[in-house]
Amino acid sequence: MTAKNKTLAVGIDIGGTTTKFGIVNAEGIILEQDRIPTNEHEVATDFIEDLYAKLWPMIQRHGSPEDYNGIGVGAPNGNFYSGTIEYAPNLKWKGIIPMAQLLEEKFLLPTRLTNDANAAAVGEMIYGCAKGMKHFITISLGTGVGSGIVIDGKIVLGHDGFAGELGHTIIRPGGRLHKGTGIRGPLEAYASATGVRETAIEFLTNEPETESLLRNFSIDDLTSQTVYECAIKGDTIANRIFEYTGQILGEALANFVMFSSPEAIVLFGGLTKAGDLIMDPTKQAMEASLIKVFKNKVKVMFSKLPESDAAILGASALVCE
Repeated sequence: MTAKNKTLAVGIDIGGTTTKFGIVNAEGIILEQDRIPTNEHEVATDFIEDLYAKLWPMIQRHGSPEDYNGIGVGAPNGNFYSGTIEYAPNLKWKGIIPMAQLLEEKFLLPTRLTNDANAAAVGEMIYGCAKGMKHFITISLGTGVGSGIVIDGKIVLGHDGFAGELGHTIIRPGGRLHKGTGIRGPLEAYASATGVRETAIEFLTNEPETESLLRNFSIDDLTSQTVYECAIKGDTIANRIFEYTGQILGEALANFVMFSSPEAIVLFGGLTKAGDLIMDPTKQAMEASLIKVFKNKVKVMFSKLPESDAAILGASALVCE
């Protein structure tokens, strides 16, 4: 960390369901972390009050405000240039939210914000399995599908700060409706935890005569975790759901490979807990969809950082450059 006598930073990862935050030291160690629900409040200012109630005591436990470089934030549709969250489909807060400004006013610490998946990519590049790589892509498979693209060791931001929204690229033209955006057929509608749930509902509805352990659950209780638990018990439909999801994800990854020729694609997020159930069909579909010059060149791997750590570490790095 470059600022004299400032050895700490705060990293905040605002997710569609949960917001995770931590205190990070100069060695990239998360000294303490916690979380709060993201969407319990209709307005962002109420969310900030909840965040402050938990985060401010953490800050005080690890020194004084003078010891901190500031607060770094990763958020859905976060704009690095303006510090705003803009029209995030997975959040209740609509329109443009000046999140960095609101946090800075509340905590009285310098605050910088970027897209949540970009923050995670920085975390992977500095502390994770992409350390030493200059060309890679991170894909977050959580409530939605986030992504960070690194080329020549730099995050791709684009002219307006929104480059790299790979989860909203169309992979099934005219396909499943994404309820948050109104777009049909984007990757996020299939390869997210939400998408796995939608696929489960579709499969069960379209095959009413096929037995499945998934039928023991109500619609409200169907989740990607439910599908995983049934799949490892050998349930046919549950396993086919992961094969279908991996097929779509792998085809999308092939498109991304042919766009930027990365050394690796790093997957993280809740859906990766399915392990080989998601990884095997994804790799197979990706390789099958690549032209020869790209085949067998790109590693697809799971993040080795504990869940959420990459995003917290990467966000904290925003104020430590």
